[in-house]
Formats: sequence, structure tokens, C-alpha cells
Amino acid sequence: MASTFFTQTSLPSKSFNNSLNTHFIPSFKLPVSLSFTPRASVLKRLSVRAGLIEPDGGRLVDLRVAEWERELKKKEAASLPKVKLSKIDVQWVHVLSEGWASPLTGFMRESEFLQTLHFNCLRLDDGSFVNMSVPIVLAIDDSQKERIGESNSVALFDPDDNLIAILTDIDIYKHPKEERIARTWGTTAPGLPYVDQTITNAGNWLIGGDLKVIEPIKYHDGLDRFRLSPAELREEFERRNADAVFAFQLRNPVHNGHALLMTDTRRRLLEMGYKNPILLLHPLGGYTKADDVPLSWRMKQHEKVLEDGVLDPETTVVSIFPSPMHYAGPTEVQWHAKARINAGANFYIVGRDPAGMGHPVEKRDLYDADHGKKVLSMAPGLERLNILPFKVAAYDKTQGKMAFFDPSRAQDFLFISGTKMRTLAKNKENPPDGFMCPGGWKVLVDYYDSLTPSDSGRIAEAVPA
Repeated sequence: MASTFFTQTSLPSKSFNNSLNTHFIPSFKLPVSLSFTPRASVLKRLSVRAGLIEPDGGRLVDLRVAEWERELKKKEAASLPKVKLSKIDVQWVHVLSEGWASPLTGFMRESEFLQTLHFNCLRLDDGSFVNMSVPIVLAIDDSQKERIGESNSVALFDPDDNLIAILTDIDIYKHPKEERIARTWGTTAPGLPYVDQTITNAGNWLIGGDLKVIEPIKYHDGLDRFRLSPAELREEFERRNADAVFAFQLRNPVHNGHALLMTDTRRRLLEMGYKNPILLLHPLGGYTKADDVPLSWRMKQHEKVLEDGVLDPETTVVSIFPSPMHYAGPTEVQWHAKARINAGANFYIVGRDPAGMGHPVEKRDLYDADHGKKVLSMAPGLERLNILPFKVAAYDKTQGKMAFFDPSRAQDFLFISGTKMRTLAKNKENPPDGFMCPGGWKVLVDYYDSLTPSDSGRIAEAVPA
């Protein structure tokens, strides 16, 4: 897992300094008609001990039906209209089913969609807010809408035609694609990866409702053992007697600058009085764009980082976050942070340009590099989460290792960008000693070597994960 988060404990409130404290947003009222009411029947109360922050809404959602119910649900599904899901839709079913989006109980109905799109949060019955910054929706086309007709439920099938869930108490409403794209990404420029994959050619309608997941989502790729649900993560943190949990998300290989940040964060927590801070290393495991290193290779690289002793296995939990990647910058980073609250984390380390990407048309970053951390410190519904901005790490030529950047001797530091790192790996060249552990670097070189020309002379193309 690649995100850094910390769980609230019974210890006195602590902060690194005033500038890092999460800012509280003044409450504001929405019309009652837009309030979001989780259905009690699908909310399962999780026993939350003093050491772990409560899930959003106070309850961790689990939408997977009990094993004894599965055959009954399969029989029920046989008589329902059928909706076939894309690979990314299935990833969202996975996210919803395990409670990462608690208190959501299924794909968004129109009221939840509008609140998310316009307010980046959902209002609960008690007047409180939970953050929800990206729409989790299911698109259907005109013919599917017509086949559904007056039915109150539909059966959901994966791309291989396997039944995976039933969606009940459905709500079908218009899919405002342009508005959705503009509000989520802040631009409608062509070339946004997630938009191209899931929205541009999607249906003109959205269907929301309560999910009843019949078959737990498995990928059978050798990595399912790393896909711990929020409930399983909480159990693991409690087993390790964690009094703080810090999560670090990334979609890239771990270099020694990342490791320096994570180990320094643990040191600071210990100095604050925590006894056993646990790192949640939480790589994103859903859809990523074609030029990102695929999940399987990233997991191999993370494993080497632990084997080589760069991170301590005793104080690190490695798991996969199943969400697809939007590349929506400050809007999406709120989702990444919110989901980790549900996994038990109450500190979130955020870096430069989180969830960002280059502008798809112009030669610049799509988002201001500092806006992500600023937005997180102000976002409604994330008040319980302590936001910890990255310190800048670079290669210190005088020490031969990654170190925190010292502007007073800037000439001693070398910044190795992701582009530079990829170029070195593609050319089978080594970075400076101390930039990345040797085992981890070899994995990266092997990945790019796998893309070199085949016997036919054609270069293997990277594909979206």
C-alpha cells in the first residue's frame, strides 16, 4: 500500500506545528431534500477501538452478501434486467463493496451525484458532512435504459459475463458529461486519460442504487492477498497494537527519497509520544494510464524495498488500494484521503502535485503543484484528518544519498525527475548510488526491458492497467 495515514489514538492531541493542522470548515446548510441517508440494512457496525479513527458516518459499509445468501441472490438476479460492466466499473464495485467509500451503499443516485459534483461532500441526517469529491457512478445507454423499463432492480455482470451484483431501488437520471468533466478535472481539454476510458463514449444515463455484491471481487493475478479491505486493515493495525497509522499513497516505484520521508515521519511521531506508529504503504491498484508502471511490477519493486531493508517490515503494512485513478489533482486527492480514513488512518502525507498529470494539450502541469495540499487542509469532511505536506527530498551529492533539500547549499543537490528515472531505467543505466535500493532498481530496469523490441522488431506497447 502506498499512502501515508495515521489513526487517531487516545493520546492527547498532537500536531507537528500550527501550519500543518487540519483547518475546520465552517458548517453550512443544504436543503434537506439533498441529504444522504445510508440504508441501515447494509451498514454493518464495526467495533472501533480507541486507537483507530471511526469510519465516515461512524459505520464501515460492507455490501457483500453473506455466503448463505448467494444462491438466493443468484436466483433473484436471473429474472432481472442485465447491465454489463466495464473493467473499471468492476473496480468501483470492489471499492464500494468493501466500504472504502463509506457511507455510500452503492453507485450514486442523483442526489449524491449532485452533492459530490457541486460540494465535494455528502450531508448526513445528523447535519454532519463526509467528504466525497469524485462521482462514483454507473453509466448506461438508451437501449439499456429501455430494457430496464419499470424494473426496480438490475443484475450486474462483469466483462466476462459473470454475475457479480444486484443493484436495487434504482434511480436513473441524465449523465451530464461535459459538466461532470469540467467540475471534476477543471478542464474539458481532450486527452484526459480517465475521461477517454470511461466517460466520452459512455451512455447518456446514470443508474444509482444499493449494491448487493454476490461474488467478492477477485483478480486472480497473484496479488489478491495484498488487497486488504478497510476492515482487514483495521484488524491488522489492532493486531500490531498500532497507536498511530500513517498511510502513503503512490502510483510509482519507491525511491529512497520516499523512504526517507516515511522513516522521518515515523521518527517524528515517536518524538511526539506515540509508541508504535505503523506505516500503511498503499499503492493504487485500479486503472492507471498506459505510461505508468503496471501494478504487478510496482508490487515487485515494493517487495524489494522491504527485502533490502529500506523500510522496516515490522512497522509497515503493504496493501493495494483498489480505486481507479482519475488524475484529477486537488479534487481527486480528497477522495484518496477520505478512503484512508475508512481504513483507519488519521494522518495523510501529501506531496507535490498529488493525483496530477501534465496538461494533455499544453506543455505544463494541469494543476498548481501546491494546490493539493492546500485543498486537503481546508476540505469539508476531512477535518479529522491531519494533513502532513511532503518535505522536499533530493539527491545530496556530498553525502551520496537522498536527503531533505537545503536551499542554502542548493548546488549540492540533484533532482532526479520521474522522466529522468524512466530514461535511465529504459537505457539500463544506473542512477547515483543511494537513489534507489539495487533490488528495486533492477525490477524497474527489467520492466522497461520487457517493453524492448521483440523478435519481430516491434516494441511491446504499454497498456492502461
